[in-house]
Amino acid sequence: MDQIIASGTPYDLGQALGRKGRQAIAEASFATPQFRALEQWLGSERLKGLEVSARTSFPEFVREIEGIADGAEQPFEKIFLWNCRGDLRDLVRSDEDACTSLMLPAADGRPARLAHNEDGAPELAGQGFIAHFEPDISPAFDAYCYPGMLPGHAFGWNAAGIVQTINNIRPHDLTVGVPRHVITRAVLAAETIDEALELLKRTDRASGFHHNLADGSGRMVSVEAPASGFVAEEVSAPHAHANHLIRGGLAHVEQTISESSRQRQERADAMLAAGERDPLTILFDRTVQDNPILCRAEREASDSYTLATFACSFGSDGMEWGIYHGPDRKPVLRGGLDRAA
Repeated sequence: MDQIIASGTPYDLGQALGRKGRQAIAEASFATPQFRALEQWLGSERLKGLEVSARTSFPEFVREIEGIADGAEQPFEKIFLWNCRGDLRDLVRSDEDACTSLMLPAADGRPARLAHNEDGAPELAGQGFIAHFEPDISPAFDAYCYPGMLPGHAFGWNAAGIVQTINNIRPHDLTVGVPRHVITRAVLAAETIDEALELLKRTDRASGFHHNLADGSGRMVSVEAPASGFVAEEVSAPHAHANHLIRGGLAHVEQTISESSRQRQERADAMLAAGERDPLTILFDRTVQDNPILCRAEREASDSYTLATFACSFGSDGMEWGIYHGPDRKPVLRGGLDRAA
């Protein structure tokens, strides 16, 4: 898996992302069914409203998007639209998706572990990369990046010890506000989980995600944060999450639950209930033929392809991480973060 290193201003970081992804943005990102469906929103008042909200609350991250556009030699509006795909998604055609996350608190001599399958469009297979960034204004961080998009909405961790993985959700409460990809980028600038939670509690969000948050102490928090609600659960037992809201406190929020998400949630829950505690065994599972946890676009026009698997553990010395192309258990990248960092 490719890696890039950059430092400096938000624009500098964005420009590095744009340069790295220039060809993939033009040939892969903009060729996905998601982007083609979104193009109807170019020039719309709704997209302009999302931009105003983002610039008002997080101008530094809009500046990163400007850098991406210039580095990729693409119009800003198209790159901004790509970073708003979740805020407009249920207003256009809904494709399948298949991210799955696991949180395993420390138990029986095993360290706390967080693991995640990052799934997306088959067109993006092999196009993702790891960015190591040292911003002028916030902690250094590493993140898996999609071509043309802000870091933060897949998996990443920062020098303050905060780890975040993301699952898409499909609530029907989309509105005009701060785009959710801007919020996930802001979490990478947080220095504590509590600071991250304050970001996710904001009432001016356009839409939302399910966030898995962890830190070097082994604390783990599962957060469901659609635009109209927020539920954070401190995780004290093995926990799985797919792509729909499962908290009783958000039962009133209408949502779309795909059969893929339902079956992956059921399969992961069953494996945990049976005593399975190896994250990769669960995330590489393909028992359910049509909707396996490890996805390879099984169905026609499916948006379900496991682009990368991330797993990390928290010990007394810090955090150790690996990135995998399942089902191969040999990591394509691995590293660590010292607890004193």
